[in-house]
Amino acid sequence: MNFYSELDIESPCIKVCVVDPASGFCIGCGRTREEIASWLDISAGERRRVMRDLPERISTLTDRWRRRGGRRGRMATDEVA
Repeated sequence: MNFYSELDIESPCIKVCVVDPASGFCIGCGRTREEIASWLDISAGERRRVMRDLPERISTLTDRWRRRGGRRGRMATDEVA
């Protein structure tokens, strides 16, 4: 870990850390595992480039990972099927 505090570096993390196996992107923030692991070590310019790409990545993820209302929504869907 380097000398940066959490407040010094902007992060897209929303604490929903699940990597989509098909795309390799986290469904919470849209980053790859490599980007997440190296976030504090990459340059500010590289972080900005990644942040700029995230909306497009996340939109492709939400097309595949539709929220179903939590456990209750999943249970209702399973009962219908």
